Amino acid sequence: MKKLLFLLLLVPVIAFTQPHSKTEISILFIGNSLTYYNDLPKLVAKEAKKKGIKIRTKTVAYPNYAIVDHWNGGTVQKLIASKAYKYVIIQQGPSSQNEGRQMLIEAGKKYRQLCHKNGATLCYFMVWPSLTYYATFDGVIKNYTDAARLNEAILLPVGKAWKNYFDTTNTFDYYGKDGFHPSLKGSKAAANSIVKHLFKENHAK
Repeated sequence: MKKLLFLLLLVPVIAFTQPHSKTEISILFIGNSLTYYNDLPKLVAKEAKKKGIKIRTKTVAYPNYAIVDHWNGGTVQKLIASKAYKYVIIQQGPSSQNEGRQMLIEAGKKYRQLCHKNGATLCYFMVWPSLTYYATFDGVIKNYTDAARLNEAILLPVGKAWKNYFDTTNTFDYYGKDGFHPSLKGSKAAANSIVKHLFKENHAK
């Protein structure tokens, strides 16, 4: 009888404490200089922390790399197959033209299949064109959006958030001095958009 009473008293304590347990979420970033500039993954971790979300990141990013270049290198497959990551975020150049679009879709399909096999969720980090090719912005938005939809991935529409900011303010200070890579302000805006869309209630469960 005493043992039963003890168990009954214990149950409410367990039910109360479980929702407050914090689990670290692991994220693999795969991309190029638009990811490693200003250490975007670190900024994402800081932004998530503000919302009470603890994340751990690993970055595989090299200058001018497309997602197919990473795939051909073979490292990313091993990392995804390790089952160590909840989210895999992929990114390449603006990809407003047909060649870039096909890479996003076809190579993205390979990533999606491997992620699905290993319990990870694929995400597309939508980027932006350079100021010189600003007129291609709608193409960038469309191709990243289509690739995410076709591969049943989460879309992180950073480029769209950037364009909304530019259209509203007519200010282009998200760009750095070279008119392509992000300023620190631009990277912080990117981190905010990534956290906002990645940790929507329906995704984070």
